[in-house]
Amino acid sequence: MTIDHGQAFVEEAHELLAELENSLLELEETPEDMDLVGRVFRAMHTIKGSGAMFGFDEIAAFTHEVETVYDKVREGQLPVTTELINLTLSAKDQIRLMLDGPQTGEAPDGLTSGEIVAAFQRLASGTEVRNPPPQERLTGSEGASPPPLPGRDATFRIRFLPSPNIFLSGTNPLLLLDELRAMGECEVVAQLDNIPSLADMNPEECYVSWDIVLTTDRGMNAIKDVFIFVEDDCRLTIDTIEPGAHGEVDAPHKRLGEILVERGDVQDEEVSKALSEQKRVGEILVEKGITTSAKVESALAEQEHVRKLTEKSQAKDDGISSIRVPADKLDVLVNLVGELVTVQARLTQTALLLNHVELASVAEEVERLTAELRDNTLNIRMLPIGTTFGRFKRLIRDLSQELGKEMEMTTEGAETELDKTVIERLNDPLVHLIRNCIDHGIERPEEREALGKTRAGTIHLSAVHSGAYVVIQIEDDGKGLDREAILSKAVEKGLVFPNAELTDREVFSFIFHPGFSTAKEVTNVSGRGVGMDVAKRAIDALRGSIDIASEKDRGTTVTIKLPLTLAIVDGLLVRIADDHFVLPLSIVEECVELTKEDTEKSHGRNMANIRGEIVPYIRLRDEFNISGDSPDMEQIVITGMNGERMGFVVDNVIGEHQTVIKKLSRIYKDVDAVSGATILGNGTVALIVDALKLVKDAELRETACG
Repeated sequence: MTIDHGQAFVEEAHELLAELENSLLELEETPEDMDLVGRVFRAMHTIKGSGAMFGFDEIAAFTHEVETVYDKVREGQLPVTTELINLTLSAKDQIRLMLDGPQTGEAPDGLTSGEIVAAFQRLASGTEVRNPPPQERLTGSEGASPPPLPGRDATFRIRFLPSPNIFLSGTNPLLLLDELRAMGECEVVAQLDNIPSLADMNPEECYVSWDIVLTTDRGMNAIKDVFIFVEDDCRLTIDTIEPGAHGEVDAPHKRLGEILVERGDVQDEEVSKALSEQKRVGEILVEKGITTSAKVESALAEQEHVRKLTEKSQAKDDGISSIRVPADKLDVLVNLVGELVTVQARLTQTALLLNHVELASVAEEVERLTAELRDNTLNIRMLPIGTTFGRFKRLIRDLSQELGKEMEMTTEGAETELDKTVIERLNDPLVHLIRNCIDHGIERPEEREALGKTRAGTIHLSAVHSGAYVVIQIEDDGKGLDREAILSKAVEKGLVFPNAELTDREVFSFIFHPGFSTAKEVTNVSGRGVGMDVAKRAIDALRGSIDIASEKDRGTTVTIKLPLTLAIVDGLLVRIADDHFVLPLSIVEECVELTKEDTEKSHGRNMANIRGEIVPYIRLRDEFNISGDSPDMEQIVITGMNGERMGFVVDNVIGEHQTVIKKLSRIYKDVDAVSGATILGNGTVALIVDALKLVKDAELRETACG
């Protein structure tokens, strides 16, 4: 098996850079938070160490300069300033450029790597000193002494047990030990008990662990940083050995047996037994009348119970693991599951046609297993949308500085999961929408104060599941949309008649028209009439919908509704003549009959009376130009979209169908009313109807005629 360690490093580095950006933006708001400083330092240290290990020497050298400065920040020698945050964000952008392309060039803000390095070197040579940071926290053995601050000699006991597979990641544990030796006086003892016989030995596995005693003035964090990029591939324990008056281990006061017990290598009872033939402590206490044998037995039972619980908990923790899988492998898996769903449908239909009882039983079992496999496969592709939300903090920060506005970003529902492909294609339209909110929606601080608002505007991103869809909202508390200005511009462009009576929703939808803009001047952010139409096309391509609601001086809300996945959906199979079509089941509310008498009563208008409610409908036979006469009894599929009901008239409703979406040929790329196709159990093709597009086309025709 060949492992591409370089590609693994690049993927890990991109994840670290995303975490780094979030940490920096949080640190800008709370510059005194030393935990955040530590997170920034560790991210840089990991990138540097892994980069050097896998041959990315220029990245390692560049990152070393940033790491040096944040090491001084951790020690309280440098403050966290806006200049430092801006410079580190530029360094983060530069590292990303180095990972994605040639290891030279300029960061997005125009700084070259040489200029960034020089700026960090100037910061590192500064003399400003702050108060010492809060005492570092240690996660180690229970009862261990608090770690001393850097600058003071202390002795640490380190137990390093690498994973057997640590060599597969390209890690050499000996280099880590050498790094520890360079930090101070160090004693290293290798534990060789787990080395198997030569016949059973796997040369790709590590069987050795190490016990290290290190006296250094670098502090606990410096030791942790040595192991930071292997912390998931090892068991690591770092304890502070109680220092004496001069910072040395008070060894004479601890006998060998006590040290062995403290290290956990032996038990108190074993030491006592080896030293003398005296009785156990419980027996001695009972003989002296201090306690009873029953109480001793109870204490021993409690001790054994706790030990078993601890072992069980440890075993459970050790069993939790994860693996990194390339996205293209997941895509192949989903495609194969899709093919399996199609074959399963054919098997079920064949069993029904043959009226074979045993075959029908097998088909039912295959259908159940296929459904479970489908659901589990699609869940693997699900990612929390919070990863996308987090990227916009930087965008909002930079735009607020560029436009001279003050803004805050809040999020809700970041744990809401969405298909990986949908999330990837959602990023660009969200960028356009947020930029538009910032430029057109949020007022300048002095304008907001005059309106009785806070100086800082708020952009709120939220996500929530709604059936087979995810609803995403972008809200701002700005000045809202100017209805009259939008309507006037629409009339000027010939999009609507001057005397047309339109709802707010219909008026606001004009801003998605290509080239539409009400901005009086063009800025670097917006004003050219591009962006909103791009966002709408991207949402439409995801089989989603976008809607806008706005209130003057109160703000604007953009609502996006997207399907959970683009691969497999549940649909309603319908038939018109000999052609089959599929409507997404998530929008279907009910199916009703439509007779010739009902059609005659509507006097040529496509309206149906559904239990006293007038519902418009679209004839799919007319939309797809299917020849032939309609049956005397047709069916109306009633759907609900964007809070409105719409019917689709078909010849027959066949029933539910698990739909594997297939892309259409390039020949059909301009067919708007169809979003894809699927293969039925008998091998024929059914077209998947883009219901939302048909409704919008019908509305446009009505508006143009009105």
